[in-house]
Amino acid sequence: MDEWQGSTSVVGIVTEALRRQHTACVSPEGAAWLASASAFPRSVEALWSARPGAPSVLPCGTAFDVVNLTALFGRRVLEQLWASGPGSGPVAVHRGRVLLLVAPGTAQRLPALLGWEEWGRAVPPMLCHGSGDAVTLPALHEDPGAAPPESAGISRWVVAPDTAHPWLPGADILLWACVRAVRTAPAQAPSALVRVPGPV
Repeated sequence: MDEWQGSTSVVGIVTEALRRQHTACVSPEGAAWLASASAFPRSVEALWSARPGAPSVLPCGTAFDVVNLTALFGRRVLEQLWASGPGSGPVAVHRGRVLLLVAPGTAQRLPALLGWEEWGRAVPPMLCHGSGDAVTLPALHEDPGAAPPESAGISRWVVAPDTAHPWLPGADILLWACVRAVRTAPAQAPSALVRVPGPV
């Protein structure tokens, strides 16, 4: 199995973030910021009041863009951002993928920057959601009746928005974190390599 596509425990990502004392619940200020991504923030807030445990679909490109990574690579990028870098903005896990909320414009710039980077080809495929796209984000508060954290379909905040003006990394910081994550990844075991015999 490809190393980047290997399964990883979503709960491990959540536990690591909580160990660093980040909130997993959206504050009222964070909720107002998320709602500001919509053309109709009051409608979004009314929906959250009626169904606080439901995920939300919000447009990208105004308040934030989203970089959507595989769980394993997403965890490695987060490790780089928090261990050696400036930290991250809000981060969610949805359907086994890591969603990094990033500065508007990042979705357009990051793929181009990776294309110029020597290590760019080693970065696993990612989805960049910007202007014209919408993403599903977790509920503001965890539903007590939700699936256990080990469930692959779990949707939750790892680092929840807790301010009206969260800091969001841009394309340059994400490029740095992706390259560091690739360069510091454990080498693939030789036994995993397949040797193709030549002609006899």
